[in-house]
Amino acid sequence: MIRRLKSVHPSWVAAAVGFLALIGGAGMRSTPSVLVVPIEDEFGWSRADISVALSVNILMYGLTAPFAAALMERFGVRRVVMGALASIGLGAGLAIYATSPWVLVICWGFMVGCGTGSMAFVFAATIANRWFVAKRGMVIGGLGAASAAGNLLFLPIISRVTVAHGWRSASLIAAGLALLMIPIVFFFMKERPSAIGAMPYGADQSSWVEAPRTLGNPAKFAVGTLREVIRTKQFLYLAASFFICGLSTNGLIGGHFIPAAHDHGMGETTAAGLLALVGVFDVLGSFASGWLTDRIPAKKLLFVYYTFRGLSLLFLPSILFASVHPSTVVFAIFYGIDWVATVPPTIWLCREIFGPERGAVVFGWTFATHMIGGSVAALAAGIMRVHFGDYVLAFYAGGALCFAAAIIVMFIDPKARPLESKP
Repeated sequence: MIRRLKSVHPSWVAAAVGFLALIGGAGMRSTPSVLVVPIEDEFGWSRADISVALSVNILMYGLTAPFAAALMERFGVRRVVMGALASIGLGAGLAIYATSPWVLVICWGFMVGCGTGSMAFVFAATIANRWFVAKRGMVIGGLGAASAAGNLLFLPIISRVTVAHGWRSASLIAAGLALLMIPIVFFFMKERPSAIGAMPYGADQSSWVEAPRTLGNPAKFAVGTLREVIRTKQFLYLAASFFICGLSTNGLIGGHFIPAAHDHGMGETTAAGLLALVGVFDVLGSFASGWLTDRIPAKKLLFVYYTFRGLSLLFLPSILFASVHPSTVVFAIFYGIDWVATVPPTIWLCREIFGPERGAVVFGWTFATHMIGGSVAALAAGIMRVHFGDYVLAFYAGGALCFAAAIIVMFIDPKARPLESKP
């Protein structure tokens, strides 16, 4: 057994620790949508008021990402991730003292949003880019699946705890999950292969050169990168498509699927179980997409993913009824497979087009647009629900925008090197 452990490449150890840390962060990511209805019932706040906290959470989740990527380059992955987990734990713990919507905005919105945004997919991109040359797409898919695995593990538990013991107990469990991961990251997370005298998995010893480290101001590096890439068509195509990706996943389904199902008479635990089923197939879809990204052109994969996601959203209003039936389960399976599938090819395109030195930060800004889209959808869907009495228009609009994203990605040129042509 000891010999087997010694034979494991340290890159896989880094990926495993990253996977566990992302699962811990996902415990809180899965919580707010479950707590919307109980908080609404207890305090009498409107769905739109509570949606502000969800919207801010998603917005900060995205806007933090590019700065987190730059901070990881400057101060190290371990410090940033431990700080992020602490912020998640404190935000979830303090949320139990909420007496008005603005407290939720601070705890759920800013503290949890910044903490989860400092990890998530920019963390996955940094781990994959530093530790892997071969199997990079598969690793990104696996780390992307960690968030789904967190939902799979904790969403049904949190839902049952909420029903049996109240929403405050569920929030405390989420806080504990995040804090529990801090010592694991401290003891087992290494910064990069060269720190332990190793090379990335699959690297050619005769030709591999480690990407230069960023030693300047992280904020200046992140903002400077944005100023350069925002002038390029390739970044705008990536950002526009990923904006729609976030709108149609985190904001619309992640934030409002359970409340929408509740409106149709479906029990909250049942709806949470369906969302967990989405998480089950999210894991499979993410792994499969990472594997496919190593073999099939990324923009072709994105075209397929966005097209089928649009179809799924158009059919959702007609199948969301009071009980679980085959078509509802089919939606959960299909949407789950497609949920995080867009991430591996998008990360691959960011690195391929903008280079290994800037790839993670460029993806961080692309991810920021993803979460801005989610934030817009979280707030807009809540307002539509109040104004029209249901979520039908929100689902149809999301489906139409997914078709637009499928068209946009076909304009991306993976061989473009827009920054190389700049004087």
